[in-house]
Amino acid sequence: MAQTEKKGGLLRKSSASKKPWKEKVVLMYDEIFTTEDPSKCNPRFWEELFLMKVNLEYLEGKLEALDGEELMKIKDNINCLFQHCIQALGEEHPIRVVNALQTLCALIRGVHQKNKSTSGFDIINMLVGFDKAELCMKNLMESLDSLLCAEGSESLKSLCLKLLLCLVTVTDNISQNTILEYVMINSIFEAILQILSSPLSRREHGYDAVVLLALLVNYRKYESVNPYIVKLSIVDDEATLNGMGLVIAQALSEYNRQYKDKEEEHQSGFFSALTNMVGSMFIADADEKISVQTNEAILLALYEAVHLNRNFITVLAQSHPEMGLMTTPTSPIPATPVTPLGTTPPSSDVISSAELPLDADVQTSNLLITFLKYSSIVMQDTKDEHRLHSGKLCLIILTCIAEDQYANAFLHDDNMNFRVNLHRMPMRHRKKAADKNLPCRPLVCAVLDLMVEFIVTHMMKEFPMDLYVRCIQIVHKLLCYQKKCRVRLHYTWRELWSALINLLKFLMSNETVLLAKHNIFTLALMVVNLFNMFITYGDTFLPTPSSYDELYYEIIRMHQNFDNLYSMVLRLSTNAGQWKEPASKVTHALVNIRAIINHFNPKIESYAAVNHISQLSEDQVLEVVRSNYDTLTLKLQDGLDQYERYSEQHKEAAFFKELVRSISINVRKNLAFNTLSQELLLKEFSTIS
Repeated sequence: MAQTEKKGGLLRKSSASKKPWKEKVVLMYDEIFTTEDPSKCNPRFWEELFLMKVNLEYLEGKLEALDGEELMKIKDNINCLFQHCIQALGEEHPIRVVNALQTLCALIRGVHQKNKSTSGFDIINMLVGFDKAELCMKNLMESLDSLLCAEGSESLKSLCLKLLLCLVTVTDNISQNTILEYVMINSIFEAILQILSSPLSRREHGYDAVVLLALLVNYRKYESVNPYIVKLSIVDDEATLNGMGLVIAQALSEYNRQYKDKEEEHQSGFFSALTNMVGSMFIADADEKISVQTNEAILLALYEAVHLNRNFITVLAQSHPEMGLMTTPTSPIPATPVTPLGTTPPSSDVISSAELPLDADVQTSNLLITFLKYSSIVMQDTKDEHRLHSGKLCLIILTCIAEDQYANAFLHDDNMNFRVNLHRMPMRHRKKAADKNLPCRPLVCAVLDLMVEFIVTHMMKEFPMDLYVRCIQIVHKLLCYQKKCRVRLHYTWRELWSALINLLKFLMSNETVLLAKHNIFTLALMVVNLFNMFITYGDTFLPTPSSYDELYYEIIRMHQNFDNLYSMVLRLSTNAGQWKEPASKVTHALVNIRAIINHFNPKIESYAAVNHISQLSEDQVLEVVRSNYDTLTLKLQDGLDQYERYSEQHKEAAFFKELVRSISINVRKNLAFNTLSQELLLKEFSTIS
């Protein structure tokens, strides 16, 4: 028996009854979890503790295992541990600093798990005690600020950011996290900017810094003055803003790359072969399997930058220095080269820096192109909640861009032409577009393409009304700019007109189902007024007189849809139901469209009769249109080129609160499972000097 025990690693026969061996740091934790002061028996207790490798799991587990009363009994020791962690952050030797940072992460997470249902005040009291909270948190924030701004270890900076993210996301609703009051008072904003402005720091820590900033900006943003909002809104340093743009572009670009890889893998797989054999009936199902985790945190950062800082708008159209191109190398280019998203096939150029691995189908790129491509992916499938939120946020960002005068200037600039390869949803009735045939055009064309693509592909039972409204508003705002500045954009306007008419047709075909959930007349009115905008002001912004003629041709060709719409809204506006008023607005808005149809249709029928033609060609109809403009009478409609500007606080507060909650939970989960391993950190500081 004794021999067996020896083989099992036991020292003596009686050792089976002994407690299992514990590492020293665990024994020291156990001392902290008693009611006695651990430094009474060992004056060097705290000094020794921070030389020990932290056991995160044990420390967090120990905290979680205690009930409320037991935790209160050892509150003094928890406070003492927290304070000694803060003191250790000022130590010269990095081993102590690393262990202190790790311990703080474990303490914060452990106490949070125990206090999920309680307020932030209780968490502060449990960690530091109310009486010492202000001074302790001031010292903590100053130490973290110093470590982030110092020339020292990148690993320490990384751990500081993890700790800050841990602090910020300690509650699901960050506005209920009272600890953040101390992060507001003792700002680390400048430290975050310093990280973003330095190429080395940005490469190592840019992502965490940008996510941290996005979360801090959302702390009680509607209830009080948030210093991070104020400071972010006035940043004008070019290097810092470009740095932030680069981090966001890199994250979005990585998503685009992963999606493209999965798409190619999917198309070359068994299912693709099966689809080719059976036909195209499975295309939609096949596409559903292509799923990459969306990144709402980085999208929120882009939104806050665009929404709060006018200077950031310039970053959208700029190529970063790290995105510079060099001539093609003599060695063969790999099958999936790491090149930026822009205008030419992959064989022409490669990127000169590994900092921003972008997609392979472009020569030059900027943040806006990367964002548009990202949007084209996430907006394909709005059935998934995360993608729905991402799609909505993409449209909100585009709304802010479409309202900005400077953004519109570069969107419509004829000297800034790009070939933007947007993702298109596979559909049975259309072929996949050949990427290489895309023309180089001003960036506004890609925005309009994205809007048209959304309109065409989301007419379904679970109708995303809110997204459609935003989509039409973006088109309207772009048209208002074109009308105001007399920009004659060479765009395939027919695709937009066709998409809008089909949308009206869909609303009418599904009137009963849609009216049970939505006020479809709001959307119908917006669509009709887009046509009114073209009819009333099209001569000032359509590229050629023939484009204006084609508008009339489309209205006349599709007149049955407008006639049906008029019949529907007339029926509902003459009843005393709930839709009387919104339907009557559409009735009034249709006046000029009906005037065009009623004026030209008899002329076209007369032309056909006189010339004995049963069916007129497009050119013949256009000839009739051009000959009869003079006798057409239209009413001047007011306010077509006016719109209500975007306002977050009044209309979007609930959406952003829920979005930030979701991001906070996700950031905390990823911190817990992926990022707090010590091995790499301690390798860097493997000797004690």
